[in-house]
Amino acid sequence: MQNIIDLLQERGLVDAVTSNELRERLNLPIRVYLGFDPTADSLHVGSLMGIVILRWFQKCGHTPVIILGGATGRIGDPSGKSLERPLLDEKIIEANIISIRRNFDPILDFSNPETAPIFLNNNDWFTGCALIDFLRDVGKHFRIGTMLAKESVRARIESEEGMSFTEFSYQVIQGYDFYHLFIEYGVQLQLGGSDQWGNITAGTDLIRKMGSVSNKAAYGLTFPLLVRSDGKKFGKSEDGAVWLSPEKLSPYQFYQYFMRIPDADVVRLMRYLTFMDLSEVFQIEKEMQEPGYVPNTAQKRLALEVTRMVHQEAGLETALRVTEGAAPGSATVLDLETLREIHYDMPSVALRQDEVIAQKFVDLAVKIGFSASKGEFVRLIQNGGAYLNNEKVNDPNLRLEMSHLIGSEYLLFAIGKKKKMLIKVLALD
Repeated sequence: MQNIIDLLQERGLVDAVTSNELRERLNLPIRVYLGFDPTADSLHVGSLMGIVILRWFQKCGHTPVIILGGATGRIGDPSGKSLERPLLDEKIIEANIISIRRNFDPILDFSNPETAPIFLNNNDWFTGCALIDFLRDVGKHFRIGTMLAKESVRARIESEEGMSFTEFSYQVIQGYDFYHLFIEYGVQLQLGGSDQWGNITAGTDLIRKMGSVSNKAAYGLTFPLLVRSDGKKFGKSEDGAVWLSPEKLSPYQFYQYFMRIPDADVVRLMRYLTFMDLSEVFQIEKEMQEPGYVPNTAQKRLALEVTRMVHQEAGLETALRVTEGAAPGSATVLDLETLREIHYDMPSVALRQDEVIAQKFVDLAVKIGFSASKGEFVRLIQNGGAYLNNEKVNDPNLRLEMSHLIGSEYLLFAIGKKKKMLIKVLALD
């Protein structure tokens, strides 16, 4: 079986390791942990790479341990943040933990008892922890100079916002997590994004200083952050975060996000976020440079792979069906049944009939936030980029009539092939 370090390095998924001895240690099974703070009721695309890496560890015979941070989620990790997170209520955190736990089910393997995931909540070992005892037994091993030197801390301290003691203590809490897992569960490796290096080394240092009854060592491995070629973070769209839960973002919207990935990023995301064989990825990269390449072919393959992984086959089928039905000039008949089926799988808005009928197409597009301004939308029409019910609109002065409504209920606005908005028109009483 291939060594996991070699596999991850081939895919560009290793940023740094705490020791060169780790590669040899990974020739034998190991327990590896990655933490996720429940700051929302779903994980987003930014967290997906970590889950994919855990699955790669499983494929190589290792056991993932997932920490759903009921305790750390009450503080908020300052890493990579310019402002302090709002503190969440305990009941909200508990509900979030239940929700995000489901995000792992389609991706990780639960069938093999040798590598089945272990889910833990760090609130279980911090509840009832006496502050004075913790400061005496754990806090004494942390040096202020070292803590202040960590990049995530230094950047915040030098900012106008500054950093609270609550956030400053985060690395102590996470460091103790690693120590607890090392002692109680035999976990020897912690994973994290490159911005987690300081928190991870806080844990390896604490384990070394507090000692262990075993001769085992603790290790850390970081992977690159999921950023675009322009340096901005992936996982955000113009409508907000790209969530993994279908209740927060439909499979269609999720699929469309990956269809819009720039050419400069698509191959890298195939390496990062899919289990595609690298020979196939490199072949696609080669084809993208050839004269006969059909635009967006690579994006379609990426979208297929990631949507199938996160939303399974049923979610992918829904995404493809909606995509086909909403395509400008599509052969799919836009009837009432089709639009009712896709209503919950694309952005939509409900308006009264008197807010729609006799209104200008341009005015309504601006009113529902589909276009930033009338001038911008008029230019789209003039350039052939605006559609109503999959038909190109050529007249900037077009007014909506009852005859435009599909089944007397719906209108479908589109800009090009990618941006859609379904309008449900409510009959007057």
